[in-house]
Amino acid sequence: MPEFAEDAEVTHDAKRAARVALLARRRALTDTERASAAVRVQDELSALVRRLRPGRVAAYVPVGTEPGGPDLPTVLAEALTAGSELLLPVLRDDLDLDWALWDGPQTLVAAGRGIREPATPRLGRAAIGTAELVVLPALAVDHLGVRLGRGGGSYDRALARVPAGALTVVPLHDGELLDAVPAEPHDRPVRAVITPSGGLRRLPDPSGVVPHTSAGRTGGR
Repeated sequence: MPEFAEDAEVTHDAKRAARVALLARRRALTDTERASAAVRVQDELSALVRRLRPGRVAAYVPVGTEPGGPDLPTVLAEALTAGSELLLPVLRDDLDLDWALWDGPQTLVAAGRGIREPATPRLGRAAIGTAELVVLPALAVDHLGVRLGRGGGSYDRALARVPAGALTVVPLHDGELLDAVPAEPHDRPVRAVITPSGGLRRLPDPSGVVPHTSAGRTGGR
């Protein structure tokens, strides 16, 4: 067996073990701790949206123990300027992500894996490439921006369509910004994290491209 295949298996095992530990840690949080963390994360993200004033934001609907709480899309939409848009993911059968416009909580429907998705028309997989701010989930992120997802690869594919100038942000619980995360060549780094105690923290970008969002812009399509 080639050495690279053996190394890949070691990385997969390390990721699997990290996911188990991180999910157990999230499940151990009390309802009060989760609610308090959600409020702090929402406040930080709202402040970021109001400061950047992006024309289009891509985000998601947190489920279960994910940081930000299930009403995160409502909070983000309220922070947007008039004419700006919020995109939410729609999980495809191949585990890639399509995108649709948020049009209020009444348009969310139950989907597989406990996910809630917008029932509005789909815009295609490439729609995330029009977002100036991308808020995405992870179980952990390290100080180089490497994120650990749940293993489906949906957001790795989606991140490959995000332009270099967009700001990618992951909400985390405290203790989930790690020194190192097991990484593979296809893993796409993110540019910032938000934690309840630490707020927004920018991370180094290996490409050297500085994220930008035009103040006052309401287009971006």
